[in-house]
Amino acid sequence: MRRDAQGGMEMELKQAIEGIDIKKKFRGFTLDIPKCSIPKGFATALIGENGSGKTTFLNILAGIRLDYKGRIVYFDEKESDVEKVRERVGYTGPGCFFLPHWNRKQVAEVSKLLFESFDANKYDDLCDELGIIGGDKTRRVSELSDGNRMKLALAAVMARDTECLVMDEPASPLDPLMRDRLCGMIQEYLEAGQGQRSVLFSTHNIADMENVTDYCLIMEQGRIVEQGFVEDLKEKYLLIKGEAKDAQAAERILYSFSKSPYGFEGLCLTERLDQLAGMDIQAETPTLFQISVAVMKANSQMQYRHRQGVGA
Repeated sequence: MRRDAQGGMEMELKQAIEGIDIKKKFRGFTLDIPKCSIPKGFATALIGENGSGKTTFLNILAGIRLDYKGRIVYFDEKESDVEKVRERVGYTGPGCFFLPHWNRKQVAEVSKLLFESFDANKYDDLCDELGIIGGDKTRRVSELSDGNRMKLALAAVMARDTECLVMDEPASPLDPLMRDRLCGMIQEYLEAGQGQRSVLFSTHNIADMENVTDYCLIMEQGRIVEQGFVEDLKEKYLLIKGEAKDAQAAERILYSFSKSPYGFEGLCLTERLDQLAGMDIQAETPTLFQISVAVMKANSQMQYRHRQGVGA
């Protein structure tokens, strides 16, 4: 059960997509996710280092990659047939998403053949609104910048009537203004669905996308190492700032830790806050960026000078 967006009556939390015992092995890397749920009606961010398995996981959830072990359940209906739900799920990915010789008009023609709900008029309106190549409908995809290719992909998927969007790094090739517009598009998509639509996106631009993120999955080395609603994660962790004289004692308690000649800073599990009693500290609500970086550091293979293990 969970409160709705207006903080009103409790509602039952349903799932848009659920992964069960998902495994995919590569040479030197294994994606291993016993269970993972994408809540229905919310925007979920998938966060992790390069090489942590985000793209592989998204491709599995979107039905693009089928060479894996495990089971995907869609829309809380025990439906695991990708073909039966492909009209209901929209996907965008990085790079050249469309064939390089296609132009804006051909993208519309192919999309109309593939998806019954594709609205060519809405697609054209979105292309014009997003300022894709100045309205030139004959320019080839291969001639577009990475940012304009992503805009074209967004226009094509947003022109469909879907119930879930799966987007791999949609913000990365976009400029700051367009990232802000992307957040607006995600919010509009969710609001239009009245609780029946969901969004899952991966991102390295955590700060830019935080205001549209309801739920978060943090992935490291092929595993989900933290997950939850952002508001709950901000209650689970506290940002602690203190004086240099207390740094050594605090380092043994904090989840993450960094220091300077002037003091220290780090995340503390709220349940361990009383262990800092007697120290001159300041406790603040952390940002999603701060939580994500701390969790990634605690689980990363990279070496950090002040890295601390969980519960050290």
